[in-house]
Amino acid sequence: MQKGRDKTSNGPDVGGARKVVLAALAGNLAIAATKFAAFAFTASTAMLTEGIHSLVDTGDQLLLLMGQKRAARPPNDSHPFGYGMETYFWSFIVALMVFLAGGAVSIWEGVERMLHPQPVTLPLVSFGVLAASALFDGLTFRIAYREYRHIVRGRDVRLVSFLRHSKDPNVFATLMEDGAAMIGLAMAAAGVAGSTLLGWAWADGAASVLIGVLLVAVAAFLANETRSLIAGEAATPIIKDCVRQALGRAAHLGEPLRLRTLHLGPRTILVTVAWRFKDQPSYAAAMDGLAQITADIRSADARVCDVLFEFPEHSAPAPQRADKTASSAPRSSADDTAPPDRRARPRGPPG
Repeated sequence: MQKGRDKTSNGPDVGGARKVVLAALAGNLAIAATKFAAFAFTASTAMLTEGIHSLVDTGDQLLLLMGQKRAARPPNDSHPFGYGMETYFWSFIVALMVFLAGGAVSIWEGVERMLHPQPVTLPLVSFGVLAASALFDGLTFRIAYREYRHIVRGRDVRLVSFLRHSKDPNVFATLMEDGAAMIGLAMAAAGVAGSTLLGWAWADGAASVLIGVLLVAVAAFLANETRSLIAGEAATPIIKDCVRQALGRAAHLGEPLRLRTLHLGPRTILVTVAWRFKDQPSYAAAMDGLAQITADIRSADARVCDVLFEFPEHSAPAPQRADKTASSAPRSSADDTAPPDRRARPRGPPG
């Protein structure tokens, strides 16, 4: 069995994602204070834009931490599958903040400075602050990058592919923001150099506009990815393959007709299986078989929280043939509120 998280087959490390966000929060807060102080001395619009960028990133990390805390609440009657989707909602809010408070403001400030250029004073202060910021941003990006490498565990998964297919916004959003921050620092340095060393009065404002465009692009990517997660994404192919292998080990009992998976959060996966028994087993034998299949599926990935079975006509276990539903455990309050269907929900140890 292969182990790992989003790109592998075992559960995620909650502490790793939290460490990435906390490191980014501490770094961005310190960098924002430094950049605003440099703007006060140099009057560089690029430095102001970079300060806004870091301040927005700080707010983003706070929202991601809020999402982690709210998503960790246990299931209840109103949310029988837990609150994992809260992570995706707050990540979408992060994308909106990057677009509005980061990209739009930066573009507006840059256009204003290009139309009404002002000299940049004390360029050495700006360059020093940018160098220090690059160091801090590089350290926080390194922590996020190491978490990405830890998730894929040596598999041949490119960073771009990881960003597109990861189910945990805490990691891919931090990677995107820190990567954009380092690119933005290079743009700001070019703007300050053009204004002070080459005499291009518009260069500082142009750098601010480019930084804003970069932030808008990052925001668009984050918004699209989190939108897809909120709409409901299936588990990654490797996880579905592991589930199919678990189902294949129960070929003596029957065969799966359809497999569906759904991410209810970064650490919660729902699996539904349309199952047809080979012969008509007794109710006890059917329940034992379904419970074993459920345990095998959960062992494939620790994020699998529930496995629901549905049966075609005349294939449900005999005691439940009237409503085509079977269950290996007493019904919970969540089951009592669910509409009747043909699903069976064997329960094993918590996943």
